[in-house]
Amino acid sequence: MNQNLTPIAVVGPTASGKSALGIFLAHHFGGEVVNVDSMQLYRGMDIGTAKLPPAEREGIPHHQLDVLDITETASVATYQHHAIQDVEDIMARGKTPILVGGSMLYVQSLIDDWQFPPTDPEVRARWEQRLAAIGVDALHAELAEKDAVAAAKIEDKDPRRTVRALEVIELTGKPFQASQPPINGPARWGTRILGLRTTPDWLNPRIEKRTHQMFEQGLVAEVDTLLTRGLIADSTAGRAIGYAQVLAMHAGELTPEETVERTITSTRRYVRRQRSWFNRDPRIHWLDATGDTGAQALEFLG
Repeated sequence: MNQNLTPIAVVGPTASGKSALGIFLAHHFGGEVVNVDSMQLYRGMDIGTAKLPPAEREGIPHHQLDVLDITETASVATYQHHAIQDVEDIMARGKTPILVGGSMLYVQSLIDDWQFPPTDPEVRARWEQRLAAIGVDALHAELAEKDAVAAAKIEDKDPRRTVRALEVIELTGKPFQASQPPINGPARWGTRILGLRTTPDWLNPRIEKRTHQMFEQGLVAEVDTLLTRGLIADSTAGRAIGYAQVLAMHAGELTPEETVERTITSTRRYVRRQRSWFNRDPRIHWLDATGDTGAQALEFLG
C-alpha cells in the first residue's frame, strides 16, 4: 500500500483536540475525515456532540456524519460496514483516510478485524421481556453473575447493552468480551494510530469550558427541536451525554444548574473510561495534547 494513503487514526479522550488535529492532517496528507464518534452519526445532534460545523471543516470532506435519524439505533456492526466502505473508497481515489473520534468500540470495529457475534430475535426478545419484568438494575446483576468483566464495562447499566451482552453469552456460551478481538494485532490497512495524551489538570477545565459553551450556544433548544423529531430518553441518542441531562431537566429531575454540572461530571467519567480503554492499546503513538500536536504527528508519521 502506498504509505501516503495508509489511514491515520486520531483517538483519545473527549475535548482533547482530535477534530483540529484531524483537519490539520487531512490538509497535510491530502486526506478526508471519517468520523468515529457514535453520537455524531445523528442528524441534529450538533452542539452537544461538538460536531464541527461545515464552515469549520475547511473544505475537507467528512464521512459518517449525519447519517442516522434521531429515532434510529446506532449499531457498531452497521457503522463498521459503511465506514470500511468509506475508507476503501477514499484510498481508491488516491486520498488518505483520517479516522477521527473517541468512541471506543467504533474505533476498534474499524481498525481491527472484528467479526460480530450472532444475534437471534427470539433470544433477544426473551431478555427484553426479562428486562421489562425485573428492571435494568436486577438484569445488570444477572449479567454480573455470568460475566463480571462485561458488567463492569457496562457501568451505566445501559439496558440495551445489558440485553445484548446476555444475548451473546447465551448464543455463544462464552463471555461477552470473548467476542471482541484482542487490542494488539496488526491494524486494518496498516493504520497508524495517534493518541492525544492528557492529564486531568489540563483536560478538566477544558471540559468545563466546553460544556458551558454548549449550553450558551443553545443545547437546550437543540434538544427541544429533537424532541419534535422523536427523541426520547430511553433511546441510544437520548442517553448521550448532555442530551440525557437536558431530558432529565425537562422531566423535572434536575435544575438547570444541576443539568450543567451533571453533564460535566458525566463527561469526566466517560473520559476515565476512554483513557483506560486506549491505554491498553500498544499500537497507539501518544502525542502530548498540551503541545503542538501537528508537529508531533508529522515527526512520527514522516
